[in-house]
Amino acid sequence: MNENQKPGENNPDVNGAADAKAVDPVADALAQAEKFKNDYLYLRAEFDNYKKHAIKERADLLKYGSERVLIDILGVLDNFERALETKATPENLSQYVKGVELTANDLRTALTKFGVTEVPALGQNFDPAMHEALSSEETAQYQPGQVSRVFKKPYKLHDKLIRPGQVVVAKKPAT
Repeated sequence: MNENQKPGENNPDVNGAADAKAVDPVADALAQAEKFKNDYLYLRAEFDNYKKHAIKERADLLKYGSERVLIDILGVLDNFERALETKATPENLSQYVKGVELTANDLRTALTKFGVTEVPALGQNFDPAMHEALSSEETAQYQPGQVSRVFKKPYKLHDKLIRPGQVVVAKKPAT
């Protein structure tokens, strides 16, 4: 140890190699800042690419999202077109009617497959959230306030009403 050196200080003669390897804190901070900057720029570019991809995916979904439904409905349309090409005669009328009924069932099946369900209306209590009242009629067949006739059936897509029913509501007959 040198005479001028206090105990616990590094001896340049002994620890000269350690002092040479000591890193400048400013240079270390600048290097770390540059690394963080590059990481930030990389993440920002990656996020921008993700946003562009998500926007394109959403646009494609809106544009082509109904494709699966339409493929099934086009099959039903083919059946209706074949029925229209067939001439209904008294001899084949029952088969013709049966074919149209089967085609209507195919359409119902296709709609059900994609979550569209008919909401029962006839004989149900009138619900303004589910039905549009076209008029009312006096009838003893249904209780007052119940749906006595249905012009358009109500339909739901999963939990959401997509078409309210157009109905006639029963009222008490005049005595």
